[in-house]
Amino acid sequence: MSDMIDFDERAAKAIEEMYLTPDVVGQRTHVMAAMALRPGMDALDIGVGPGLLLHDMGKAVTKDGSVTGIDMSRPMVEMSARRCADMPWVAVEHGEAEQIPMANESVDVVVSTQVYEYVSDMGAALHEAKRVLKPGGRIVILDTDWDSIVWNSSNRERMDRILKVWDAHLVDPHLPRKLPHLLHQAGLKVTRRELIPMFNPDWNPHSYSVGIMKGIQGFVSGRDGVSEDEAQAWADDLRAMGANGQYFFSLNRYLFVAVKT
Repeated sequence: MSDMIDFDERAAKAIEEMYLTPDVVGQRTHVMAAMALRPGMDALDIGVGPGLLLHDMGKAVTKDGSVTGIDMSRPMVEMSARRCADMPWVAVEHGEAEQIPMANESVDVVVSTQVYEYVSDMGAALHEAKRVLKPGGRIVILDTDWDSIVWNSSNRERMDRILKVWDAHLVDPHLPRKLPHLLHQAGLKVTRRELIPMFNPDWNPHSYSVGIMKGIQGFVSGRDGVSEDEAQAWADDLRAMGANGQYFFSLNRYLFVAVKT
């Protein structure tokens, strides 16, 4: 069972900072290309987060289209609404993936990035996505398999334990390997699969891995046998790796496109 992160205002700001790193900006470029939005289209973003992708979607569909974003976190909803305030055709609402507050067959494209790994009932979530899609519409999903992580450390045993505790913040830290079957079960036809690596071969304070390091440290401290001192030692070790030229981080994300036939 997931021991969910509380996506409060502080967490929302931390995520916004991480999503502005070049790693995640490049990821959004891939996602936007997969959506292939055009002026006049209607789109839905499930789990808008800080609203950076939502803003790009709004620009792509123009005032002739519409974009709706939903998120469980009210601070995320507020942040996204502020970011898209100059586009009245973009709406942001409080909502969940398993109960989308939209009409049947109302959107051309559904997108969900780094969200479904937090969802308990993926069958219901994909059923809802299919329900709101127009015939011929597509869903774009991006999620991480946390078994793919490679992170250099002077203490491998400690790294493995901390990452195992980190896995507990998700419902399914290995969702991508199951998505093709889940999409097939939902009656959606997979048309594209793509690997998007997050690769930081050097220490850079403005990188995805340094941002997620801070989040991991905060989550695991005092949890499941990991003391605050141990979590701090883990983070200090990574900084030391950066200082002596031994830093290395890689993580795979997986993009799927499926169509409602």
